[in-house]
Amino acid sequence: MFSSLFSLLGRVVARRPWLTVGIWVVLAVAGYSVAVLGVGGSSLFDRVSTGAPTISGSESQEGQDLLDEVDVSGESVTLLVLDVDPADPAVAEAMATENRRLGAIAGVETVIDPYVLEGGLENPAAATLVAESGDGFVVEVTLAPDLTDAERDETHDLVVERLHALPEALGADADGLVSSADLVLDEITGQVREDLETGEAVALPVALLVMVLVFGGFLAAAMPMAGAFASIGVGLGVLLGLTYLMGVDASVVNVVSLLAIGLSIDYGLLMVSRYREELGNLADDAEAVDGLRRRRRDGVVLEAVSRTMATAGQTVTFSAVTVAISIAGLLVFSPEILRSIGAGGVAVILIAVLTALTLVPALLTLTGRRLERPGLLGRVPFLRGLLARTADVRADEGLFSRLAVVVQKHPWWTTGGALLALLLLASPALGLQMRSSGIELLPASSEQRQLVEVLAEEYPASDGAEVTVLAATGVEASAGLLAEIDALDGVTAVDEPRDAAGYTVIGVHVSGSDPAGAEAVGVVEALRELDPGFDTWVTGQAAAQVDFRDALADRVWWAVAIVVVATMVLLFLMTGSLVLPVKAILTNAVSLAASLGVLVWGFQEGHLEGLLGFDAVGGIETYVVALVVAFAFGLAMDYELFLLSRILELHHEGRSDEEAVRVGLQRSGRIITSAAAIIVVVFAGFVAGQLLVIKEVGFALAVAVIIDATLVRLLLVPASMTLLGRWNWWAPTFLRRVHARAGIEH
Repeated sequence: MFSSLFSLLGRVVARRPWLTVGIWVVLAVAGYSVAVLGVGGSSLFDRVSTGAPTISGSESQEGQDLLDEVDVSGESVTLLVLDVDPADPAVAEAMATENRRLGAIAGVETVIDPYVLEGGLENPAAATLVAESGDGFVVEVTLAPDLTDAERDETHDLVVERLHALPEALGADADGLVSSADLVLDEITGQVREDLETGEAVALPVALLVMVLVFGGFLAAAMPMAGAFASIGVGLGVLLGLTYLMGVDASVVNVVSLLAIGLSIDYGLLMVSRYREELGNLADDAEAVDGLRRRRRDGVVLEAVSRTMATAGQTVTFSAVTVAISIAGLLVFSPEILRSIGAGGVAVILIAVLTALTLVPALLTLTGRRLERPGLLGRVPFLRGLLARTADVRADEGLFSRLAVVVQKHPWWTTGGALLALLLLASPALGLQMRSSGIELLPASSEQRQLVEVLAEEYPASDGAEVTVLAATGVEASAGLLAEIDALDGVTAVDEPRDAAGYTVIGVHVSGSDPAGAEAVGVVEALRELDPGFDTWVTGQAAAQVDFRDALADRVWWAVAIVVVATMVLLFLMTGSLVLPVKAILTNAVSLAASLGVLVWGFQEGHLEGLLGFDAVGGIETYVVALVVAFAFGLAMDYELFLLSRILELHHEGRSDEEAVRVGLQRSGRIITSAAAIIVVVFAGFVAGQLLVIKEVGFALAVAVIIDATLVRLLLVPASMTLLGRWNWWAPTFLRRVHARAGIEH
């Protein structure tokens, strides 16, 4: 039934190719346009959020919301003046003028620098505003809290402009760094946009080159690329719509775009390859060709498209469903960033499979039989031999079948060796430390990061507390709580408590001075165990990190259960076997552990700092771990279905188990390795970006694909299927009856 439905869809598309292509062009252009230009002037990059992931209803978020309610101060903009002597009278004189200019800007409430304090630099309080090295000082401008949004934005921009120009008035050597919450957001979203452009600029041309080598010409290679462009455009438009339904973190844009490119090319590659194979099969089958009229609507082309849809189209669809199931597991979690990645990921998978099932067949129809002939590159003497070896072929014998023969001669050694290699790669994952970083996610060249680092190094007295406690009591009644906090291990100092609309705010400093480090996490956990007799909320970066980690732990087994059960059911309906789904999940789990191990080794332990251009932060971002697990498992199932569908076809033809595995690997191995090479290029393009989370995601998924397409698909799977033999297809009697009624015909 399913095969006939896909075949019918292929015929419908093949009869209206120009209409299909036109619809996708309109959708892609519209998606790009609304994402870049926005709706009502608000683009996708204007609507995304940033900052440490938060969990609605968590203690850290409730505490932060309360702090925001009782905090009556306005937004502040900070300038760090560098390379000047604060004691120079000329500097003090220039600052008096600059102070008046800043204060005259409408909407500015206060301007603080070392010179406005009574006594100037002689005032002890001024020491906190002067660099310890004596070559700089701080200027802080606070905006009025009662400004409207439009007034606040206008005032903020005027203040930033003035602060950027201020160092010029202090001397030729003076320099400065300006920061505010808005500037941090702008820098992160700007980096996201820049990394997206960098990733596409690196990935797409190299991916096109790889596909030219796979197909032997530009024409065939251009079709999966067309699907990728359409998926990105429509996907970005969908993401803009998603921002009106939920909060979308800036990094989601890159993650979803990465997925759109990779899957679209994967699926397009499989479709084009199968179409060329079916053209060849029809050319060899005189009876099939007989009666198919040769005219504008070439009957041979229509038949080839129909067969391609009935085979590769069905495989692509089931593959997309398995990837979507894996990524949909993220929707179970409470952190909004994971749910937005899950929703965006599922949406873009749907778009990618639709391009593969409609746009690519339409383009195949328009090219007709030209894909049977070698491309222009195949006529170049020194390329002819290379393309003959890399272009897809229909032969049952070749490199991959010879590899399968070797594997099948030594299945126990191959299985043991592959598992040992995977476990060794996975071993660093035992030391995985998950964290939620802040400004350190930006590259070292970032002005906002530089300002924070200079502030911490040169102005230690102005360093804010790593952890904040909000107590529902007055300052006097909090004395006992202060004493308990001060006695905790890891606490180095406790700020003087301050009253905030009936609440008491207590800043807690911890050893290590890392707001997301192990010391801060330990202090947060200890603070939450205290029972002072009134309500308290522990908040801050480490507290949010603890809540995020707990939110993952609270739902992780639900997510795992949903993904495993749904995947088992789908694979069973496809194969009729209980053994193959279980084996697929176990091998993919080991492969996933190996990729996490390499990620920990490279990023957490910092072995790849110099090569990839980042600063290790001592852990892996918490939500990166969650999405890498979901995405890598989905991609592994993607390649599992590519291989299994071919083996299943041959098994249904009556081939022996060993022959089905050998020939199935030969026919699909070229596609799997080519698709893997392309998707690794796509992911590697995003490793070239600067945002740490995008580097981690791109690297981890590239490693996952490399491991899966080599150790797992080419060695472990054929070896294990050889060992299992006829047991590959085993299922209990009652399940065989279920499959006979509800199984998916392939």
